[in-house]
Amino acid sequence: MPSESQPYADGRQPDQDRLPVADRLDDDHFPAYTMGRAAELVGATPAFLRALDEARLITPTRSGGGHRRYSRHQLRLAARARELVDQGTPVDAACRIISLEDQLRQAEHANEELRRRGAGAAHGGR
Repeated sequence: MPSESQPYADGRQPDQDRLPVADRLDDDHFPAYTMGRAAELVGATPAFLRALDEARLITPTRSGGGHRRYSRHQLRLAARARELVDQGTPVDAACRIISLEDQLRQAEHANEELRRRGAGAAHGGR
């Protein structure tokens, strides 16, 4: 699914020895939440979070002991999935919808950036 949704999914871990604590807490992709706390915050069960992992919507980072750790960004995706499932959407379909929403947001952001660059070039050439 979207790479922004899983920035540490490739196995690389944030360099915790270099980042100050405040920077780690501000990092939307830092895996700070345990499965129990993540489920509590989302209002779901750990089984629901595992289902999202199986559907590849979110891939939690693993701690040294093998425990799942979730980021705030992943919790937002999980909360959106729960919202859709609560409305009767199957989990796999909810994950696909969220993936497409994320891709659309990224494309809109890229288009806006291109427009800004184009406008800047047009004004700079006068």
